[in-house]
Amino acid sequence: MNFANMFRCPDNVGTAEIDHKALKKGKTMAVKLRLMRMGRRHRPFFRINAVDARTPRDGRILEKLGHYDPIEKDTAKQVVLKRERVEYWLNKGAVPSDTVSQILLGQGIKHKYAEEKTARRAKARALAHAKGRPFDKTERLASEKAAKQAEEKIKAEAEAAKAAEEKVKADAKAKSEPQDEPQNAPSSGQQADKDDEG
Repeated sequence: MNFANMFRCPDNVGTAEIDHKALKKGKTMAVKLRLMRMGRRHRPFFRINAVDARTPRDGRILEKLGHYDPIEKDTAKQVVLKRERVEYWLNKGAVPSDTVSQILLGQGIKHKYAEEKTARRAKARALAHAKGRPFDKTERLASEKAAKQAEEKIKAEAEAAKAAEEKVKADAKAKSEPQDEPQNAPSSGQQADKDDEG
């Protein structure tokens, strides 16, 4: 029995394991540009890596492309990238995750996946507007706020019209009723004179 063969893993075991020699031979695999969480609790720090799409988040990487520190105050130090290597992997067909895509766009690295996503979102937005529905939460909240303001405006106008109508009725009623003052009643000056005499 050969001990070397005994401890050797078969080729198809462990899809999370990446064979770098196979990469050099030209075998294809789905490569993603993803974040790997590092750091401690409440102090996150992320590495930007090129990884096989089948590996877990913190699994084996193909190449470290940079890092992202969201807590860093200085925006220049917040994202550090190996720009040439990122562009190399994007040209080879690596697909960035949504977060990495936003980071790359923030650094001025344009790629076709961001453009495709923008086009898909624009198409979905147009379809939603054609159906008369809000596209996202922001539009939904804005439409609800506008509807509420329009409802309050209509209610205020109705109340103002009702108050004006009541005022017109009161004025008409006051004009239609004759002023009933007795003609024989003494005026206030005459009443005072009578009080002084008595």
